Amino acid sequence: MCGIVGYIGKNRAVPVLIDGLKRLEYRGYDSAGLAFFENSGLIIKKTKGKVRDLEELLKNSSYSGTAGIAHTRWATHGVPNRINAHPHTDCSGEITIVHNGIIENYSALKKYLENRGHVFKSDTDTEVIAHLIEENYSGSLFDTLPAALAEVEGTYGLAVISKKEPDRIFAARKGSPLLIGKGKDEFFIASDVAAILRYTNEIIYIEDDEIVELKRDGFSVKSTSNKKVSKKVQQISWNLDMIEKEGFPHFMLKEIFEQKTSLRNTLRGRLNHEEGTVRLDGLLEYTNQLKNSSRIIITACGTSWHSALIGEYLIEELAGIAVEVEYASEFRYRSPIINEGDIVFVISQSGETADTLGAMKEAKRKGAIVLGICNVVGSTIARESDAGVYIHAGPEIGVASTKAFTSQVLVLAMIALMLGRMKNLPLESGIKIAKALGEIPDLVERVLKKDKEIKEIALSLSKHSNALYLGRGYNFPVALEGALKLKEISYIHAEGYPAAEMKHGPIALIDKNMPVIVIATKDAVYEKIMSNIAEIKARNGSVISIVTRGDEKIKELSDGIFEVPETMTFLSPIVNVIPLQLLAYHVAMERGCDVDQPRNLAKSVTVE
Repeated sequence: MCGIVGYIGKNRAVPVLIDGLKRLEYRGYDSAGLAFFENSGLIIKKTKGKVRDLEELLKNSSYSGTAGIAHTRWATHGVPNRINAHPHTDCSGEITIVHNGIIENYSALKKYLENRGHVFKSDTDTEVIAHLIEENYSGSLFDTLPAALAEVEGTYGLAVISKKEPDRIFAARKGSPLLIGKGKDEFFIASDVAAILRYTNEIIYIEDDEIVELKRDGFSVKSTSNKKVSKKVQQISWNLDMIEKEGFPHFMLKEIFEQKTSLRNTLRGRLNHEEGTVRLDGLLEYTNQLKNSSRIIITACGTSWHSALIGEYLIEELAGIAVEVEYASEFRYRSPIINEGDIVFVISQSGETADTLGAMKEAKRKGAIVLGICNVVGSTIARESDAGVYIHAGPEIGVASTKAFTSQVLVLAMIALMLGRMKNLPLESGIKIAKALGEIPDLVERVLKKDKEIKEIALSLSKHSNALYLGRGYNFPVALEGALKLKEISYIHAEGYPAAEMKHGPIALIDKNMPVIVIATKDAVYEKIMSNIAEIKARNGSVISIVTRGDEKIKELSDGIFEVPETMTFLSPIVNVIPLQLLAYHVAMERGCDVDQPRNLAKSVTVE
């Protein structure tokens, strides 16, 4: 992986491809390259490093070709270097390919192809596909791809061009996102709509096991079994302005501050204050199944897994339904017990996370009702789940998720309230909770106004190499999320723990050089968390506490505090995580880190 863009039309291809790659930079990558037709030839340029380095290679040239493909690579097979960068070619140099995904049987295929006389130049699994196409070529790439891809085990989103067919781009997908953009006398192929939003909002989503042929005046789609597939053009509501920085130095900071708006968008039209419930139209078809369920499974990865943990607490408390939370990356490999009709929620910001898609397919295979919670309209989870809820957070470009997390938690809180009211939660309680939900965006906005206070705290934390985050109850997952944000973008080793577990091992780490960030807002375990802080201070630990406004007791025990406004305990994670997001950002800035493109990470993890 990481990003694919292709163009065929009436305009110069190189500027379109470079612009598309720049808009995919947020996904994370280590090299970049492109291939395009020029007169009667095929030109390939690629380099280790950033898109700007690729642009530098092209700056003194005015190529006029009007068709090409491009790629940003996040290394899976082979170190990041120019040779392993995409595009890759066959032996003749006539067939050129860019690819997202992982070819699991590439080693066996490579050995077979080498025995057939093929010579490989790179260490990548991708190059195998180029040689497979060459081996099977029948005079038409559209006809050759089904036979070549039939030998491939793994995932792919790929685009192919050939000197033998210079007026076409071919593409195929299995388990890795890919879409077509339709312009006027021009077409685009991309792994992410952000790459082509400048040019069109008319999108055709490619499904698994589909093969595409793009020409300047139209396109064709068929299945890998050679059956013609008809496709619908969809218009998307996102626009280019929504993915620009709008004066902020980084997408991450912009998205942290957007939460006052994104949370309002998540709530919009869904709260029913009079009946103390919510209306989630995407789940209406499965209302009875949800009401009568005795067990719900939630599966996700990374930040989405942390929101799922909070969802577990919410649904169990408000609705009295047992909930299990599973890492999607482990779910389908451990023979999970799923009965026909069980409810499985899958959570993913992008709707394309490979591990979560795998978990979804396993759940569906076993007969579960699969309900998606995602942000991207038209994503694979949105299309292939039985039903679901959009979080409506808007485009999230920063690799470290922020506004998607809070919107996910808010959606889970709404689901919990809806289920609770369908079961035994009293009307009076429902009205109170609905009111508190409606107040959340304003509370978040109040926290954001105190950003300078967090920046001051970050100055001291940035000097350390390790940090410990502690929380209890609903705020244990917040501790996990705070630690993840810090390690993702500042490269400080950080761990999140339930505060009560500290004395079962992590307390051995406590000394003057180990800063401890404690989420200590007032709730049922407030006195317990005070005791945990006292234990840290008794061992010369340094404590930074997130506290409820006006709390003097914990202030006396802490080396630094940040005050947040009070809300209901089970909604406090949404408010309490905001200072932790800001803390991670400012620490990373102080350490000179690349906030939007942290090393080794990708925004949408489309490989296992």
